[in-house]
Amino acid sequence: MQISVDYNVNGIEGLCAITPKVHGDSRGYFTETYNLNDMKEAGFNINFVQDNQSSSTKGVLRGLHYQINFPQCKLVRVISGSVFDVAVDLRKNSKTYGKYYGLELTSENHKQFLIPRGFAHGFIVLSDLAEFFYKCDDFYHPNDEGGIIYNDPDINIAWPKLDTDLILSDKDKNLPFLKEILS
Repeated sequence: MQISVDYNVNGIEGLCAITPKVHGDSRGYFTETYNLNDMKEAGFNINFVQDNQSSSTKGVLRGLHYQINFPQCKLVRVISGSVFDVAVDLRKNSKTYGKYYGLELTSENHKQFLIPRGFAHGFIVLSDLAEFFYKCDDFYHPNDEGGIIYNDPDINIAWPKLDTDLILSDKDKNLPFLKEILS
């Protein structure tokens, strides 16, 4: 198997950090970023149907986003640069509801984050520029978006401090608190 998996990170069932094997020498490196057989051997049976890519500058914070009626499982990674990536458990009957886990994804560490259905997701760009790539197991439905404000005190995400101002979309600046989406 060409991947190592850290299952149930931070005690959150289903949330996994994946590190592919990297073969490097003086010329550079090679890695398989996705292999269906390795994923199945690791216990994942996910049918990815859509790939997405974004580019953002330092200080951009995207999220926390989720799909309401058409939740998506995502396998995320950074192609260039560095981000702090976060997933928040929104599964109503989960013992870790409202709990988050964050990790740094970089083009150097090659780590990937497997975020199951039922989670909100967001990231902040730590490098001057970052290219972010993710696979989804359902198509994007633009009228099915939900979100939670990034600085919700009940979730209390320890976002990295940057030497620049945060850059958020107008939509992300006005997202509700977790307790508001419950009512």
